[in-house]
Amino acid sequence: MKKKKKKTQEKINSEIRGLLFLCGSLVLFISLYTTSAGVLGAFIKKLLTGILGRGAIIAPVFIMLYSFNIFTSFKYMSKYKFIALFITGFVANMILHLSFYNDISHGYVYYIKYSIGYGNRNLGGGAFSAMIDYFFIKLLGIPGSWIVLSTLLVTNVVTIFNISLKKTSMMILNKLKNIFNYIIRGIINFIYVEEKKDVIINTPSEQSPTKDEVNKSLEEIISKSVDLSDVKIVSEEKKIAENNKTTQKTGTKNYMRPPYDLLRPGDDHNLKENKQEIKNNIKILEDTLKSFGIDARVVQVSCGPTITRYELQPSPGVKVSRIINLVDDISLSLATSGVRLEVPIPGKSAIGIEVPNKKIRPVFLREVLESPEFINSKSDLSIALGKDISGANIISDLSKMPHLLIAGATGSGKSVCINTLITSLLYKSDPENVRLLLIDPKVVELSVYNGISHLIAPVVTNPKKAAGALNWAVQEMIRRYNLFAEKGVRDINRYNEIEQNKLPKIVIIIDELSDLMMASPAEVEDAICRLAQMARAAGMHLVIATQRPSVDVITGVIKANIPSRIAFAVSSQVDSRTILDMAGAEKLLGKGDMLFYPAGEIKPLRVQGCFISEKEVESIVDWLKTRSTPEYYDNLIERIEEPSKDNKDNDADELLPQAINIVLEAKQASTSLLQRKLKIGYARAARLMDQMEERGIVSKSEGNKPRQVLLTKDQLNL
Repeated sequence: MKKKKKKTQEKINSEIRGLLFLCGSLVLFISLYTTSAGVLGAFIKKLLTGILGRGAIIAPVFIMLYSFNIFTSFKYMSKYKFIALFITGFVANMILHLSFYNDISHGYVYYIKYSIGYGNRNLGGGAFSAMIDYFFIKLLGIPGSWIVLSTLLVTNVVTIFNISLKKTSMMILNKLKNIFNYIIRGIINFIYVEEKKDVIINTPSEQSPTKDEVNKSLEEIISKSVDLSDVKIVSEEKKIAENNKTTQKTGTKNYMRPPYDLLRPGDDHNLKENKQEIKNNIKILEDTLKSFGIDARVVQVSCGPTITRYELQPSPGVKVSRIINLVDDISLSLATSGVRLEVPIPGKSAIGIEVPNKKIRPVFLREVLESPEFINSKSDLSIALGKDISGANIISDLSKMPHLLIAGATGSGKSVCINTLITSLLYKSDPENVRLLLIDPKVVELSVYNGISHLIAPVVTNPKKAAGALNWAVQEMIRRYNLFAEKGVRDINRYNEIEQNKLPKIVIIIDELSDLMMASPAEVEDAICRLAQMARAAGMHLVIATQRPSVDVITGVIKANIPSRIAFAVSSQVDSRTILDMAGAEKLLGKGDMLFYPAGEIKPLRVQGCFISEKEVESIVDWLKTRSTPEYYDNLIERIEEPSKDNKDNDADELLPQAINIVLEAKQASTSLLQRKLKIGYARAARLMDQMEERGIVSKSEGNKPRQVLLTKDQLNL
């Protein structure tokens, strides 16, 4: 009872103190800002301006803020921040006085006396500032005083507002860089239009110029325009001539990255939930565990765009398994679903309880692309994935993965993830260093990228032709290794250092693996495995996405050779284990919520993936198409158009000639016949039968009916 009375009395005393401070601030405000404060007000004004100078005008504001902080139950500022705020205002007043009056040649008393006089006229910083400025000027001189006082001011501002100088300066530099690039692009586009107008005006209207005349006149204009050495002006005749060539040489040089204005800016929302709600959840968590006889407390909270993680530290002797078994009870107490436990948090002796936020904040791609982490990343294969549970930007290097598997249920965010990955490469690298091979059996997802200069072939949409594209990639990998052997180097980076004709890195993106596995499973799996095992050093990287995380699609061989994985929301724990070899993905919330499991990490990282709309993708592609043209690889296009022509003989079994002779001599065809005659197993005999069917030697299988032999020995020899 005594404690309660004591608390009530303290609260009343606090409110009285706040009321007195508020009254004082209002009196100061009237005294300084009006002329109707009477004799006392005039005295207060003269006293304050003499002491603080022009800084007196913020004194009532400071006192009013302090009174509001006392009145409210929630403290907006701690006493240490108020002290820092007071010091900041005083240092700023000293700098103001130093810039106005710094003549100390007449002595200390004279300097203070004149500072009071100036202060009464609202000039300088008053007597207080003069008292300390005098010693600063005496010891350090005027330049040294400026440096020390400015440093103190910046330090206090950083302390009060809890901001990072590095991040702030990088943000300002990036804004200035974007403005500069925008101005340069505008100048280049303006000059390009003016030059194009000059060409049209100088062309006689009476008769059409010949092709040689047009080319000659354009060459003269370009050679005279010294300032336009980086700008290419090509006549329509030249464009038509170069478009007729299979490999176009214009388009990859002078690559201009798309501006950030094409992307939607991020919303300036605070990532943290309401503090009162977090406090309530902490109490609910601790009380729920206590009701089951578990003593534990929340030691830290991390707020992200999608979830809030409560770090729970159990008391000594409490088994972790007891807390794990209470996940459903915790979800019920918090009145939410999708609660996930991370046991333990890497690097901490705590259990992470991940609770979905009531309001999910989307992470837009632009805010991650403009971040210092992405801009300062040196790799051409840097990709923006999103933000983690603490709101930090997650940037990954595809060359270190070196291959990536993306899997999840329909609508969980796979296609958006692939779009953000491709867009990151378009913003980070130019076509001379990174090229893309896109395979899209779903037809509608990646076809929008047709025509950009990063592509080495049009987007492959036919599953049967995709096998040809993958086989080309295997041959290209072997060709590159032969080049490395000739130069005595081990990887593409060393080769590009010593060779003038540099090899670009190639990123192969497959949007739906299950469609390819249904069309030609053996061929696709073999090609993917060979690339996954050997392609890293050759500068070739795989990104494979599928919505069917089953073992017949993501086979054990594929999983073994693709170490980095991204799991989106799946329907069952079995699917999660197929992707990550552990549970967890079944607890994800969808809409870009992912578990990122890079190679070498002990546990996956929970990330809210970046979002980019179809409209943004189309605007970026349209912007790139108007400024560059693609260079396609001739041999790749031929391989895609005729994928099966080169593979029939290469994939033929070595026993195929003997099997053909056996079938033609016996004039009957069956798998059991080949098993007996060649002494092989059923699987190989069935493959031999399929290969003979492809070559038109035997008929198709008709259930229990025997196959017919369609050719004779004489017809085969012909």
